[in-house]
Amino acid sequence: MTQREADEAAYDRIFTVPNALSVLRLLLIPVFLWLVLVERADLWGVFVLAVSGITDYLDGVIARRTGQITRVGQILDPLVDRLTIAATLIGLALRDLIPWWLVGLLVLRELVLLALVPALQRHGLTALPVHYLGKAATFALFWGFPFVLVGAGTAAWEQVLGALGWAFVIWGTALYWYAAVLYVDQARRVLRAGR
Repeated sequence: MTQREADEAAYDRIFTVPNALSVLRLLLIPVFLWLVLVERADLWGVFVLAVSGITDYLDGVIARRTGQITRVGQILDPLVDRLTIAATLIGLALRDLIPWWLVGLLVLRELVLLALVPALQRHGLTALPVHYLGKAATFALFWGFPFVLVGAGTAAWEQVLGALGWAFVIWGTALYWYAAVLYVDQARRVLRAGR
């Protein structure tokens, strides 16, 4: 087996530690929704989001440091990020902790990027490389929403964390849209070069 064949085989692997962490994050989504919507166990919900955020960070670090970057991981990781954010948005909106217009703003961003997929697929691409601003935006939202959830409490420390959470959410939303503009520009350049 040549080095190139070995690299391709490694890229096509499914069972890796980073992919297992992404699957764990996927399984935590219904747990979070149950805790927040049914049990109203907000601190446990925050704990689940914290575990999700930590494993999101770890899967990227492990993939890069161990050479376990795979085709499945490049699709699964951002998909689970989006599903986690969507579930968090829906859970918090159903509890009236965030306004529905914020949900709409973040969903609209995803729809804009989703509209690029057919054109990219016609050029043999499944996705664009993840941009560091997109990861920074996800990080800010992953920190912001749990603090907003804690801010639903009445204690002074909960209110402070709630205000901090809104700062993260506003910053994360702005970065999310800025990253979307960069992705659209990147897609435009890739599609133009493909012609």
